Amino acid sequence: MIKVDNLSYSFPQKDLYNEISFALEKGQHCAFIGTSGSGKSTLIDMILDPEKYLFDGKLEIDPTCRIGYVSQFSQQDKTEDTTVFEYIGKNHIQIQNEITTICTEMETTSDLEPLLEKYQQALDAFDAIGGDDFESKINKKLNLANLGKHKDLMISEISGGEFKLVQVIREMLTHPDLMIMDEPDVFLDFGNLIALKNLINAHKEILLIVTHNRFLLNHCFNKILHLENRELQEFDGRFVDYNFSLLQAKIELQELSLADDEEIERNDRLIDKLRFRATIFDDVSNGKALNARVKVQERLEARRVKAPFVEMKQPEISLAIDTEISDPIALTVDDYSVAFDELLLEKVSFEMKATDKVALIGPNGTGKTTLLREIYQNKSDAIQISDDVHVAYLSQLQGEVLDVSNTIMEEFFEAGFNTYDEIRSHVSNYGFEGEGVDQVIGSLSGGEKNILQLAKVSASGANLLLLDEPTSHLDTYSQLALEKAMENYTGAILMISHDYYSIMNCMDYVLLIEGKTIRKMTMRKFRKMIYKNHFDKDDLALEQKKKAVETEIALALKATDFEAAKVLSEELEELIKKL
Repeated sequence: MIKVDNLSYSFPQKDLYNEISFALEKGQHCAFIGTSGSGKSTLIDMILDPEKYLFDGKLEIDPTCRIGYVSQFSQQDKTEDTTVFEYIGKNHIQIQNEITTICTEMETTSDLEPLLEKYQQALDAFDAIGGDDFESKINKKLNLANLGKHKDLMISEISGGEFKLVQVIREMLTHPDLMIMDEPDVFLDFGNLIALKNLINAHKEILLIVTHNRFLLNHCFNKILHLENRELQEFDGRFVDYNFSLLQAKIELQELSLADDEEIERNDRLIDKLRFRATIFDDVSNGKALNARVKVQERLEARRVKAPFVEMKQPEISLAIDTEISDPIALTVDDYSVAFDELLLEKVSFEMKATDKVALIGPNGTGKTTLLREIYQNKSDAIQISDDVHVAYLSQLQGEVLDVSNTIMEEFFEAGFNTYDEIRSHVSNYGFEGEGVDQVIGSLSGGEKNILQLAKVSASGANLLLLDEPTSHLDTYSQLALEKAMENYTGAILMISHDYYSIMNCMDYVLLIEGKTIRKMTMRKFRKMIYKNHFDKDDLALEQKKKAVETEIALALKATDFEAAKVLSEELEELIKKL
């Protein structure tokens, strides 16, 4: 259906692709992964509108290929006067009405020829989008996504997460040969995430999905496209198997690299000796020997294996605090209520200690973001923050924290940095280097904007972090870096998240929104709830074991104990077979 051959493309300040190639064929469910800002969304834009871009290489799309698309930026129109069923079946209903109108006209006209042609065209269009029995198909998809009870609700009445699923269903119902989705999982709660998984796995045609969601990656795909350091790697198989292949390559390459390092070091010592002799003794043979040895060194350096998919650069996220919180209680919420069109939260009360790490969870649209924002603004009588608490806020609405008209450099001058060198040193840890600091923030990807928010949070030295979906848009490597930073953080964290892995790996307990109020839940009870309602217990237990073995392998590689790493990789392979 689609073939990309030796495609290269650059922005004025950034090279994106260097002769990348891949193909998409029938039956493939493809995850498109890579670090934030590597050009995934741009490549999707190229597929959707090739004429818009000047690129080198070939992008071939079957002329009969019908493409469906769900954007990461689509917004719900709360004023739209249509039901969920009508919204999903809009194209089908329009053509059906057109066919009915043509049939009515045919009953009263003597000039049938043009109407017969219009009738056939309408029938062909109806057939192309799977019009036969479309009502039943819509109902089946809604039930698969656990939205059957919502079909007669107005679009304005459903949550943002439910609307995202409705968009996915609408595109799938048009029967595209290729369905493209750009981060459809962002901000979905646990239930909606499971629904999205079900929709993906039930789809029979080609899927190309940009996602960093570890749950979807582990359960939905049979092909991986990995864009990294301007190169693309194509892998036929599951994400977990792809990651294992990268780990095996890393063990092998590090072992080879160590041997290369030792040989280069020996050669360096020989070069120093030969250079000394050539300086002391005026002998042509000494100069020739030195030149020969230098060429050997150049060959050794040149043969070093470059592995863009193994040595991926993680941001160095560091969450340090300037001062400890002296009061044992950092935050108190007492009898808090909030309502918009309807009551969201009523008489909510809880408190957080100075080092508590807490996940605030609940279905989409239950008031989590509103509560977090009001804690940050600290204007409600129901919210009390201790005097020596310094708060930093990361928003899922990135324009709340970042001025998108600023360059990165301007943003950090406004954040209190004094010199260009200070800013460059700080943001380089987050992947913004060289001319990158002069980029306008509005031109960055969603993941890059979140990384930039984390860079501002890090620079604040705050001892209470309010994080609203901090892993959204982040690639898996940045998610892991953030988890490590949160584990090491010594202040308090209140985090809205639907990322099970981040919650389990970093949080002390959960605040669950349920029935317009909040109740505290231990991690043990949270885990049992997740097992019961959403995820498979055995899979999650295996995931935890897998992570533990991967950690041991990382430590073995750090200690250059390659034999231990190989033994552990065999243990890891056995765990992966069970997933």
